[in-house]
Amino acid sequence: MILADLQRVAAARPGRPLYADLSLTVASGDRLGVVGLNGCGKSTLLRVIAGSGEPEAGAVRHGRGVRVAFLDQHPGLDAGTVRDGAAGPGRPGWEVEAMLDRLGMGGMLDADVSTLSGGQAKRVALARTLLSMEGGEGDLLVLDEPTNHLDLDAIGWLEEHLAAFRGGLVMVTHDRHVLDRVTTKVLELDRGRGYVHEGGYAGYLEARAVREEQAASAEASRKNLARTELAWLRRGAPARTSKPKARIASATALVQGRAAAPARAGSLDLTAARGGGGTARLGDKVVELHAVDFAWDDTGPALLRDVELSLDPRERLGIVGPNGSGKTTLLDLIAGRLTPDAGTVEHGTTVRLGYYDQHGAELDPTQRVLDAVAGGQPPTWEHARLCERFWFDGDAQFAPIGLLSGGERRRLQLLVLLAQNPNVLLLDEPTNDLDLDTLRVLEDFLEDWKGALVTVSHDRAFLERTVEDVVALDGSGRAREVPGGYAAWWKAHRGGRRGPVAAPVGAERDTGRRVATPPSSAAAPRSTGRSQSTLRRLLAAVEREIESLDRRRADAAAALVAAGSDRGALAEAGQAAAEVEAAVADAESRWVGLAEELEAAG
Repeated sequence: MILADLQRVAAARPGRPLYADLSLTVASGDRLGVVGLNGCGKSTLLRVIAGSGEPEAGAVRHGRGVRVAFLDQHPGLDAGTVRDGAAGPGRPGWEVEAMLDRLGMGGMLDADVSTLSGGQAKRVALARTLLSMEGGEGDLLVLDEPTNHLDLDAIGWLEEHLAAFRGGLVMVTHDRHVLDRVTTKVLELDRGRGYVHEGGYAGYLEARAVREEQAASAEASRKNLARTELAWLRRGAPARTSKPKARIASATALVQGRAAAPARAGSLDLTAARGGGGTARLGDKVVELHAVDFAWDDTGPALLRDVELSLDPRERLGIVGPNGSGKTTLLDLIAGRLTPDAGTVEHGTTVRLGYYDQHGAELDPTQRVLDAVAGGQPPTWEHARLCERFWFDGDAQFAPIGLLSGGERRRLQLLVLLAQNPNVLLLDEPTNDLDLDTLRVLEDFLEDWKGALVTVSHDRAFLERTVEDVVALDGSGRAREVPGGYAAWWKAHRGGRRGPVAAPVGAERDTGRRVATPPSSAAAPRSTGRSQSTLRRLLAAVEREIESLDRRRADAAAALVAAGSDRGALAEAGQAAAEVEAAVADAESRWVGLAEELEAAG
């Protein structure tokens, strides 16, 4: 059954076309993910598909009797309580309460929606959208960034819920796990055109790489042919008079042709915001929290109790926990934005702290992009050049910030932050609204960054790439550290298998990394002088090396198959395969040694 049919639709922003001549059909059972660079028109397209927005050209038709439920990127709620805001027509109260509980709003059923944060309102709107759908053949669910502001448990539940949904699904998300788990097709918006790829996130990446290789090959062929035609055109004037006019026109067009302009000029250069210089060195003391308590209400229970935490100069720490457990509050305490009710927060003298907050509230929507980057100074050519290296072209530099897409505002906030040249980064939900290309560049940047990093994130792929240890908040005030990063915490948290036992933050830890072991506790045995944080960092590096070698091993195996009966090619491919196998064996041996050393270190 056809749910939505788009024929040659077009859309534009002021002074900038988004896409034109885009045709798309969504049928029952389709699971379509929509991806593309920030500002390419993904949210605009979803509003067109859902029928809440009109295209500037073309036609949109919905199947007879099709019911459409739409979650906007920034939804509105009618006045009333949270329970009222989520309730669908004819829905029993217990279903409404169960849905809100799954999405982390179970404790706020009677709260007035006017008191909610943007993230809380988005969760209520998501509950309302999901409750309005039965999942039948004639149902179309259209979701714009549904995982934003959800905790990891809620994302896991939503992933399963959408996978079981029997109607049609169209979704914008930058959660790579959700794309791979839920979608069966991916629509990529690229330079005003749409490309549909079979498969989830992995299929999209593969198809995009093939398309880019084909485009590069076609451009190389065009240039070669253009050189030949140019030589033909340059032959003497007498000869040219007898040349066919059609051939001359074709040759001229070929010579004057150009490859398609890139979607973004150059690659995103996160180091450029710091003038290309190195990160200011941190001393031994970075940030230390001792016996910290905090409560928003003097008469209520403490949100955080007796928190001990000490950051080292190459910290890679993730903060996880259910919504409302105090993750952002802990970041605010580390940053000094909040004062603890008890205990102390101490910053080292070399600390230059940068805080990438969740909403970017410090950006004035009426201010121009270029003026925001200039930071109150008269804009210069250098400021304009810096904007371009962050993918803000000439037109975008003079646009009011309020006209930017959500992802573009987040990228601008990142630029303004890095321009301050911090050596301690606090990132609160940094992946919200960023496109997939920007996410990968950010992950690469953080992997090589020389300062300390503390992040709150519900993006599983981001946590896997960027953190080495996790502090888990349980919602009852306790903060416990789980060695081994996000994967170890998630395994223990889900309870499917017995994971590592989480130790209280600061207890039984190496004194070079966390708070010293209390005098009453026995020190963990150590086999070398290397700290646990150093060993974990070395282990992570070897694991990345093994992943790279695994890809080389697959390439070597493919080369052996491709060599066929060619003895020379077989010998060359065999030598390459042997070298890869030796490198894998060496890396795995080093991994085992480091793992044993870390175990001996406690």
